[in-house]
This record gives sequence, structure tokens and C-alpha cells, in this order.
Amino acid sequence: MAKAATTKIPIVFTTASDPVALGFVASLARPAGNMTGATQLNMELGPKRLELMRQLLPNAASIALVVNPANPRVTEVQIRDAQEAVRALGLQLQILQASTPAEFDKIVASLSQRSIGLVIAGGDSFFLSESALLAAATVRHAVPTVFLGREFAAAGGLMSYGGSVADSYHLAGIYTGRILTGEKPGDLPVHRSSKVEMYINLKTAKTLGLTVPPGLVIAADEVFE
Repeated sequence: MAKAATTKIPIVFTTASDPVALGFVASLARPAGNMTGATQLNMELGPKRLELMRQLLPNAASIALVVNPANPRVTEVQIRDAQEAVRALGLQLQILQASTPAEFDKIVASLSQRSIGLVIAGGDSFFLSESALLAAATVRHAVPTVFLGREFAAAGGLMSYGGSVADSYHLAGIYTGRILTGEKPGDLPVHRSSKVEMYINLKTAKTLGLTVPPGLVIAADEVFE
């Protein structure tokens, strides 16, 4: 990790997780050290993804949430928030675990026989880096799935809802420019991007026999048909 490699060279990051919990900075307002950057609203949006899945599968009695056990600090928060959300929705929650593409494929294959929707927990680097591959697995096994990021929906995933990666990169770029002109990373508060994006793959919805509520289609930043 870059932080372990140097305490002097300025580092500007973007992350969907909590940079304080990850040990990147001392606090969002006063990072200290040689790191600062921007965060995306993703972990906080977990309950909303569960709500969206409920709208897509109104007759479902339960929803599955897949988390990465290799990332316990993030997973603990995601599970707690999801349990509170499904309780409010009157649903049951199944917690599934995957830390490799093969494990994820096995999970999705099992769900295809149980008529259940899947929500992929946001804020995990494994899921984010393999989003196109994960989308392909959900299409292959015909499992309605909600995750985040345009790439997931573009690759066939049913729906994406999450913080704007592009916006956080833009904010990180601004900080990079300021540091290059002499400002110190530790003096620059971590930006929290508030922009949220939604992408819907209507072709996948049709294949799955699902009707996407018109309100969601209208609200989407982009629809794939």
C-alpha cells in the first residue's frame, strides 16, 4: 500500500470506504500526514439498494446480500445496516460471502434456483474491480442483482445505484493541482462527493421477466436497452 511506502510524498486517494477506518487519515476534517482525497457515497447507500431490489421484486420475502469476508471492517458495517433496512421493509436477509470470482459464481448459481434478488455490498475493492465479471455471472445465472457503478449495468447487471466515481476523481484532481502549487495534503479536508448515479439495464430486466417501475426509469442517469 502507498501509505506504508512513504510518509513524505503527497498521496491523493479516492475511496468508497471510510478513509479514517482504513487508516488513511486521522480525520476527515484534519487528515494530517501526507494523504488526503475524496470519498464516494457507497457504503451509506446499502439500505437504498435493498429498497430498490424490493421495488424490482415486490413479491420477494427475502433478499440476499453478498459481502467480502476478507474485508471484515467494511463487512461488519454493511451487514448491520442491511439488517436494519430489511427489518424496516418486512423482509428476511440472507448473508452470503465471496472473496473470489469463483466463489461469487457459485453463490449466484445457487440463487438462480431460489427466485431471490441479490444485492452486492458496496465499498469493497474486490467487488468494484471485478464488477463487469460479476455482472456477467448474474446474467449467466439469471439472478436480478443491484450493485453500483455504470460498468456493472453496462455489462448486463440489472441495476446500479451508488456514488459518482467520476465526481470523486474530479475532486481528487482539484486537490492534486492544489498540492502541486504548494499546499500540504494534511491541511486539505477529505472531500465527500454527494453525487449519486443510477443505471438500469432494461434488456436484462426483460430477460428476467421483470417490470421496472416507470419512476425508476425516469430517474435513471442512463438506461441500457
